[in-house]
Amino acid sequence: MPFIIETFDKPDHQHVRQATRAAHLVFLDQHKALLLACGAKLADDGKDLGGGLYVVALDSREEAQRFIESDPFHAAGLFERVTLTRWRKAYVDGQSYL
Repeated sequence: MPFIIETFDKPDHQHVRQATRAAHLVFLDQHKALLLACGAKLADDGKDLGGGLYVVALDSREEAQRFIESDPFHAAGLFERVTLTRWRKAYVDGQSYL
């Protein structure tokens, strides 16, 4: 069963996000087989809210924790808080998993 990983950036750390973004994108590409979905959280006007959401195909909380801790954003100290939540796929890309 997959996990949702939600990250919340430390206040006033947009410069860390921007400085580490290229390494973060390489990390995502290296792990794309695990990614059911991921992306930054945005305000209604499209501005960065300072955090992200990952839906990852991993089997345990420990694997999800290791995954997010290996993200360059984590290593750079960007995150104030991270939550890990088990998730049951119901529909993905119009396909039912029920």
